[in-house]
Amino acid sequence: MTTVARTAARGRRRAVLAGQALLVILLVLALLSMSVGRLGLSPGEVLAALTGNGPVRDQKVITGLRLPRTLTAVLVGAGLAISGALMQSLTRNALGSPDFVGITAGATTGALLAIIGGGSAMADVSLGAFAGGMGTALVIYLLVFRRGLHGFRLVLVGIGVSAMLFAFNDFLISRASIYDALAAQAWRTGSLNLRDWEHVLIMGGALVLLLPVALYHARRLSLLEMHDEVAAGLGVPVHRTRLLLLLVSVALAAVATALTGPIAFVALAAPHLARRLAGASGPGIVPSALMGAVLLVVGDVMVQQFFPGTQLPVGIATGSIGGLYLIWLLGGEWLRRKASGWVSARRTVG
Repeated sequence: MTTVARTAARGRRRAVLAGQALLVILLVLALLSMSVGRLGLSPGEVLAALTGNGPVRDQKVITGLRLPRTLTAVLVGAGLAISGALMQSLTRNALGSPDFVGITAGATTGALLAIIGGGSAMADVSLGAFAGGMGTALVIYLLVFRRGLHGFRLVLVGIGVSAMLFAFNDFLISRASIYDALAAQAWRTGSLNLRDWEHVLIMGGALVLLLPVALYHARRLSLLEMHDEVAAGLGVPVHRTRLLLLLVSVALAAVATALTGPIAFVALAAPHLARRLAGASGPGIVPSALMGAVLLVVGDVMVQQFFPGTQLPVGIATGSIGGLYLIWLLGGEWLRRKASGWVSARRTVG
């Protein structure tokens, strides 16, 4: 076996082990998430309720309230992470995520218009958020496609569109009634409260439809990360593949945001953490999905454990964690550049 083959085999083993470890961690966290709350239950009592062997009260609490909430967290976290992994690979940019390129802001605009327009029902708000996210993606595409769907330009235009939408969202809230403004602000924080089996089915359906598309094109996506010319030389239809995967990324982010509100930084941080854990340089779709699910369930456990009885939105926890991660990411990049410059200067002097 050649050195390259051995290295590739070690990389695959590490990725498999990382995926298995994340799956075990996710199962433990999901069990813990269903244990905390006003009605404190032990993990054994949760398992008994899930298997139909516990008291009727425990079964109703678990299967009717906590299980759908936890499954929503798992599926939404996975969807956001896959969306971020695809977008970061397509743009070849560490900041390429729905949070930064305007998709989340567009979904928020759609939801705010639905709330202020009188559609306070969850279905109306979710539909408005989905339409807003997809509409924003269409606007960004129309702004960049004439000069090619290149990563840097896509991120730059997306950040500009996002800034304008954030300002417009603040304007909408300032002009709304007090009741609508409070409802809109609550939705903007991102929450798993009152999520039921309908949310699980919608997000699960989106993943069933879109995840196979992402996995099927994972190899092409790895080639696109190298360079468009390299991918085209190897037979990859560059523009068609990029457009299709961008649509998958946007659709996952739009559905997730429509169901829970904008949950910050999961799409940004999960792919980075998954790549570091798995030791892979490609998109790492499955590890990213597991990492995103872990991050969102961790955030949900945090708000339930540390702030019991407050129904604190999970978006506050993920925003806090993600903000620290972003500082660490940018700070690490700055230190690497400084170190590289210092080494180059030393070599020049030597």
